[in-house]
Amino acid sequence: MAKNITARSKDYSQWYQDVIKEANLAEHSPVRGSMVIKPTGYALWENMRDGLDRMFKDTGHQNAYFPLFIPKSFLSKEASHVEGFAKECAVVTHSRLISTDNGVDVDPDSKLEEELIVRPTSETIIWDTYRNWIQSYRDLPILVNQWANVVRWEMRTRLFLRTMEFLWQEGHTAHATEEEAVAETRQMLEVYRTFAEEYMAMPVITGVKTESERFAGAVETYCIEALMQDGKALQAGTSHFLGQNFAKAFDVKFQDKDGDLKYVWATSWGVSTRLIGGLIMTHSDDDGLIIPPRIAPWQVVIVPIYRKDDEREAVLEYASSIKKELADAGIRVKLDDRDQYKPGWKFAQHEVEGIPVRVAVGPRDVQNEKAECVRRDTKDKQLAERSGLLEMVRGHLDQMQQDLLNNAKKRMEEGTRHVASYDEFREVLEKHGGFIYAHWDGTAETEAKIKEETKATIRCIPLFEDDESGECMVTGKPSARKVLFARAY
Repeated sequence: MAKNITARSKDYSQWYQDVIKEANLAEHSPVRGSMVIKPTGYALWENMRDGLDRMFKDTGHQNAYFPLFIPKSFLSKEASHVEGFAKECAVVTHSRLISTDNGVDVDPDSKLEEELIVRPTSETIIWDTYRNWIQSYRDLPILVNQWANVVRWEMRTRLFLRTMEFLWQEGHTAHATEEEAVAETRQMLEVYRTFAEEYMAMPVITGVKTESERFAGAVETYCIEALMQDGKALQAGTSHFLGQNFAKAFDVKFQDKDGDLKYVWATSWGVSTRLIGGLIMTHSDDDGLIIPPRIAPWQVVIVPIYRKDDEREAVLEYASSIKKELADAGIRVKLDDRDQYKPGWKFAQHEVEGIPVRVAVGPRDVQNEKAECVRRDTKDKQLAERSGLLEMVRGHLDQMQQDLLNNAKKRMEEGTRHVASYDEFREVLEKHGGFIYAHWDGTAETEAKIKEETKATIRCIPLFEDDESGECMVTGKPSARKVLFARAY
């Protein structure tokens, strides 16, 4: 266990904070509830962003950018939307400051005619814009995504998982038919599932949110739900079928092939830097961060080892040749040739930062044309022939990616249970946590009762579970199928 990292078994929440600090991912900023994402953390986000961006473009989407500030009146146009976000909005009321004896103050003469909302999400300003872009069926579909920051005035914050300002992407699409919009919503859910499992090695359950958990202004909200090592769920991404709600609110119509005017159908979908929190809590251990190779900023680090100055040149030349070979093969590799740190310190730091594979070379390795190769997750050491090192590193990266997914799947399977009664539900929840499948009568009253009494929520109505009918575990009323419960972040 790393010296400055609390054991997960002792205090999971502190462990999470310690990993972020020791791995140099982020830190708290002077602004309450906001974070500074450090270069290592931002490099990780960049790799996530780039992977998702390729998937978005492969499905026909383009990137655009819309304003950070939204006129307050825009949020009033869609009733459920404004109700859902009203308590989280940051509001700009004045346009400038003036100098005073105490420094600066708000200029009372600069009060805005209409207050501006710092975007909590962009549906309103985007649909006001789409009104100018859409006249005919020939203008549809519009498949747009933006990479941006948003502000939601959270009272309880935690780095990456819930902050007042965070980075994300938000897709906003417009369609001629309901069928197209629903297909888009489901397609983007599948993109998120694929990214979570194939890039992040994080297995997820796909499903539909209940009405009370639905995105404000949506007809249906689809989600991916992941299970963390402490048995709590994490909503890792959402895709919303918005129906015609925003088109009607902003009067966005199109002329169809028959010349009739119709309202446009809409979707929106997004994931955020919360994914980094999910990655940490899915894979990392008491020695620090573990990153799946596909999204690791550095996949391999090479550490040269020498005691005498006359060994330095030969070792560094040998290490540099390894770096070139790996880099030429498309592997993200760095050579840690800093003289001010000893190899042992470097080993510990690269371990806590989660670099998937470490290669160490010393004078004897140069003479024998070998190198030591260590996987971050298993800590297994292997001595490789220089001629076979590239093949070994590739094998380690591929196997580690698969092993992390397999281990997380096994953990999720072991942490998932089915219950028949409310007493059994509460017992399992307190003893094990995790995902719990149970029958629910479909009413908001029963859902609220379970949440109030147990702090567990319906994470989703799964898309691919058996539709076996039964009786609600609380009321005994008929239930069409089981739903997925958990306590969550």
